[in-house]
Amino acid sequence: MASWTACVAGVVLGLTTVAATAQDITLTARDGALAITGSLQGYDGEFYTMKTVYGTLTVDGQGVICDGPGCPDLTAPRARIRIVGDAGAGGALVLALFRAFAAERGYAYAPTDGQVAGAILRDPATGQTLADVTFAPLDAAQSRRLIAMGEAELVVTMQADPGFPARVLALDALVPVAAPDNPTPRLSTADLARALTGQISNWNEVGGPDMPIVLHAVGPGGELARMIEARLGQPTIAAVWHPDPASLALAVARDPWALALTGKSAQGTARALPLTDSCGFALSPDPAAIRADDYPFAFPTLLLIPPRRLPLIAREFLEFLSTPSGDRAVASRGYVGRGIQRHPLTDDGLRLINAIRAAGSEVGLEDLQALVAAMTGADRLSLTFRFEEGAADLDAASRENLDDLARLIGAGNFARERLTLVGFSDGSGSAVDNRALSLDRAQRVLDALKAVAPDLAPDRLPQVAGFGEALPMACDATEAGQRLNRRVELWVAPAMAVPSPPQPVAPVP
Repeated sequence: MASWTACVAGVVLGLTTVAATAQDITLTARDGALAITGSLQGYDGEFYTMKTVYGTLTVDGQGVICDGPGCPDLTAPRARIRIVGDAGAGGALVLALFRAFAAERGYAYAPTDGQVAGAILRDPATGQTLADVTFAPLDAAQSRRLIAMGEAELVVTMQADPGFPARVLALDALVPVAAPDNPTPRLSTADLARALTGQISNWNEVGGPDMPIVLHAVGPGGELARMIEARLGQPTIAAVWHPDPASLALAVARDPWALALTGKSAQGTARALPLTDSCGFALSPDPAAIRADDYPFAFPTLLLIPPRRLPLIAREFLEFLSTPSGDRAVASRGYVGRGIQRHPLTDDGLRLINAIRAAGSEVGLEDLQALVAAMTGADRLSLTFRFEEGAADLDAASRENLDDLARLIGAGNFARERLTLVGFSDGSGSAVDNRALSLDRAQRVLDALKAVAPDLAPDRLPQVAGFGEALPMACDATEAGQRLNRRVELWVAPAMAVPSPPQPVAPVP
């Protein structure tokens, strides 16, 4: 009976595989303890879906024997993987990543002709078609309607949706771009916002030559335009509009007085202008900062997933995205992958300079010395945790980071190392309260880790620490800077390293 119970996965909400003709079948547990009869609704090469007197059940094919006229051949049927969504990221990434996935798995990949971009994946030995993959650029409303109706398997988007689980497809960042020969040395985020909204109209107002600023932008209505508008609080006042990021970058590179805000992945030959925040903190969109969400204009491109079982090959593709090969394929298209990186904290000289420069009167020498002592000999992993605005829940990217951390610890990756979840706060409030708050945030991440990985032994779990406002990433004068400063980092050090000195942390209420 136990083996049968393990086979029954539950009630399904829909089918995404090619359905078999509805015929009676009997599934018998391999130990003979139980059998159940019903009408076969579908088989994806791994799970049977059948309608029974108990409702619609999904049953693991490895634990049962199928008998009856409706039993399928035990090979995966031809899967349809219909992907819709953002034209820029979807067009640049989806089919390229499926090509890399096919190469990794040894499948034959062939692009298809037609009005909708697509490809066919085949078994090279038998010639059997394993999957038809298509990508159609659609706006957010249309895309969500199709996935809700079961007419699409995945949606490429820049906006999470509480109605659908999400996976990070790739990471990117907004950068201001100009012509390669534009001599303007840098922009502050405040000046950039004023220029994009028409409050600044000449390059000499931002340290450049006495020439008018010509604003370029991707046409309104797309996800990139909406995201920029949400960041600015109002639409861009553009003089020249473009249908897609690629044509924008090409036009900006040719116009000596052009300015635009676009994805780093699509900057082309245009020059990315260096950015500083309103306190003079340098903001660099390098891959490490984008991975750790330390750059204020970093953003993920997501895949929305329906609450139904996807075809087996689609689930394998989602797993591929988390592999080194998937990471390399993402990077080859100009995006940043989610691959986990580590670097010595002692290399973070700029962060320490910012910490000393921005330290308020309540952050004393003792606090900074404790921070430096904890950083010595440790590395920072690119897994950073942040919470939804005004809520106690981790944001979508952090939830995925948590799953990655649980998997890495479970696989024994840190067997001889000591992990520490290190909380930080913004500078609002008292330093004592902020240290307590940062420790509480680190503890909440640890509690969430225990929830997703309850089988991890206590001695394999990270420690927690909180340093409050002692290591700012950006200026506290802006909401974006405060968000960057409110974070939980993951540090790793040799297990035999000397423990960090006690911290002056107030008790958490």
